[in-house]
Amino acid sequence: MQNALENALTTVVAFVPKLVLFLVILVIGFLVAKVLAKAVNAVLERVGFDRAIERGGIGRALEKSKYDASDILAKLVYYAVLLFTLQLAFSAFGPNPISALLTAIIAYLPRVFVAIVIVVVASAIAAGAKTLIEGTLGGLSYGKVLANIAAVFILGLGIIAALNQMGIATTVTMPVLIAVLATIAGILIVGVGGGLVRPMQSRWESYLTKAEAEAPRIREQAANAPSVKEQVRSKKDELQSGNGSRSTASKQPTAAYDPQATAVYDQGVGATSYDPDQRS
Repeated sequence: MQNALENALTTVVAFVPKLVLFLVILVIGFLVAKVLAKAVNAVLERVGFDRAIERGGIGRALEKSKYDASDILAKLVYYAVLLFTLQLAFSAFGPNPISALLTAIIAYLPRVFVAIVIVVVASAIAAGAKTLIEGTLGGLSYGKVLANIAAVFILGLGIIAALNQMGIATTVTMPVLIAVLATIAGILIVGVGGGLVRPMQSRWESYLTKAEAEAPRIREQAANAPSVKEQVRSKKDELQSGNGSRSTASKQPTAAYDPQATAVYDQGVGATSYDPDQRS
């Protein structure tokens, strides 16, 4: 009995310092996570990260959310630091399954951040390409269609690259991409160089004739279109004017209700009201 009590006391004495160290690491890590999340949010808003996201297709997905893009990345930083904190805190108890699991999750986080950056950059490039093509070929009937096709193609490549970076659905995305490319190559080989030579020849002649007819219009439209710098400047001025009008509208004071002023106004209206008997 005495040996059992001594062993229990020894275990408690050895466990208490580890528990205190665990709690201290948790508190410090929580404070550091809060500070880093606020710093990341402030830096991203200062460099215009939210405006870049709003120009791309991701901005539409965040319209109904109470968080903007900088808030989401700040939350990711916050939880990433908490994961580091938990892994370090549980390591105070020695090797354990929880610490090993957290270590594996932390090792996966860089892939997530790189994938997010890839999607953000791809969406910004897609939005920029769409704006430039619409500004250059907007006068043509198929200018908007070409702009949408280019934007979707660039964004699709970015999403596939992000999924490959994260190691998600690689067994689906890569075969789909290879199948699309192989289908295009097969159509070109069999259709152009095989039995569909004559139909394809007539189609290509019509396409080339239409292209030759459209070439002067395309050159005229591209020559009359504003330059890239002018389009970027006009888009920037439009965004700044929109933000300024919203901030001005939000800062206008609302007139408070004053019963005495209302009564005086009513008396004044009654005194100056129109009376047909008082006509000269």
